[in-house]
This record gives sequence, C-alpha cells and structure tokens, in this order.
Amino acid sequence: MKANPTSGAAQSVWRVLTGRLQTRLLLMGAVIAAPVIGFAALAVEAREGDIGALDRVLLLAFRSRLNPTVGVGPRWLTESMRDITALGGFTVLALVSIAATVILLLRRPRREAVVFAGAVIFAQITSEATKHLVDRPRPALVNHLDLVYSSSFPSGHALMSPVVYLTLASILGAAVASRVERASIVGAAAALSIAIGVSRVYLGVHWPTDVLGGWIVGALIAMAASIAVRERQTTRKVA
Repeated sequence: MKANPTSGAAQSVWRVLTGRLQTRLLLMGAVIAAPVIGFAALAVEAREGDIGALDRVLLLAFRSRLNPTVGVGPRWLTESMRDITALGGFTVLALVSIAATVILLLRRPRREAVVFAGAVIFAQITSEATKHLVDRPRPALVNHLDLVYSSSFPSGHALMSPVVYLTLASILGAAVASRVERASIVGAAAALSIAIGVSRVYLGVHWPTDVLGGWIVGALIAMAASIAVRERQTTRKVA
C-alpha cells in the first residue's frame, strides 16, 4: 500500500505549526511568570515590614543633603512633581476614564470601551485589595510632600497610570497607519506613567518598591487589555 505524500506533508506542516505554538506559549508564560513572581516577592517583603537599603538610598536621593525636609533641586521642581503626580491621582484618572469610555461607547463595535472600562475597574479593585492585604506603612524616613490616605504597597498611582494611559495609547495607536506614530503614542504614555511613579518617590509618599510593584501589575493589566483589543481589531479586519 503506497503512502499518501499529501498526508505526510500535512502532518509535517502540522508538527511545525504545533511546535511554534508551543514555543510561543512557553515564551508568553515566561514573560508573564517572571514579573508575577517578582511582584509576589515584593509583596511578601512589604508585608513583613522589610525595608531594603536600596529603598532608603533612592528615597534619600530625592532629598536635599542640606535640608532633608525639602526635595532635591529648585522649588519649582517640587511643584512640578506635585502637578505630575496629580495626573495619576484618582480624580484625574477617573475623569479621563469616564470621558474615554463614553467616547469609545459612541463607536461601533463597542468592545474597546468594554475592555478599557473593565481593565480600569479590575485594576482599581486589585490595587485596593492588595493595599489592604499587605498593609505596608508609608515611609517615615522623610516627611511627606503630598497628602496620602491609604497604605503604601503598591503605589496606586504607579499601578493605575499604565492601565489608563497605556491601554488608551494602544487603542489610539491602532487607528494610525504609521509605526512611528504608534510608537510615539505608546512611548508618550509609558513616559508619563514612569514620571508619575518617580514623582511618588520624590514626594516621599512611597518607597521605590511600592512604585515598582505598581508598575508591574499595571503593565500586566494594560498588556492584557491591549492584547484583547488588538485581537478584536485583527478579527474585524479579517472578517
């Protein structure tokens, strides 16, 4: 009985595709697992009250050596940091999120609005729940240059900023044809999220590891939301 060459070729192609899929899944798993494990390690240390030397060094690096009660640099820099940190505050992010959701709801299909709003709500719940579970005190090493009301880990500003700004950047970037423009939009959102996180350490209201933990979770949620939006847009184009 002769072998079917077509069947053999099909099996070979299937094995190649399956192998590539498994490789991609393994890589994605590694990319996701590494930051999750890192965040868990930070959360455990924060809950146990451990303050690393790097936390102390970085926090003090943003303070004047002559007068640790004021931020390093000219007075206008401190005011600028307060302005930047406000861009990651609850009020500003809530207004941006509501406005963006309404605008996205006016478009068809409305999947982007649902994904964006869901990501923001999930991130807020995650932030508040983690703060409650870890219950890390705010830094007492320096005085606070901004008002705070909740526990320290993770930084809500650092967590929520990537979710709001990076997810919106992904949605807006999909509407432009130029790769340079898309990269510029995402880059601006990432730079803003980084600046907001740095401002929290500068103002003395968060340890650097609080900000790092917030960035990790926020980036993961933003990445998941962006993938969900991109998959829908790809499906729509194919259809």
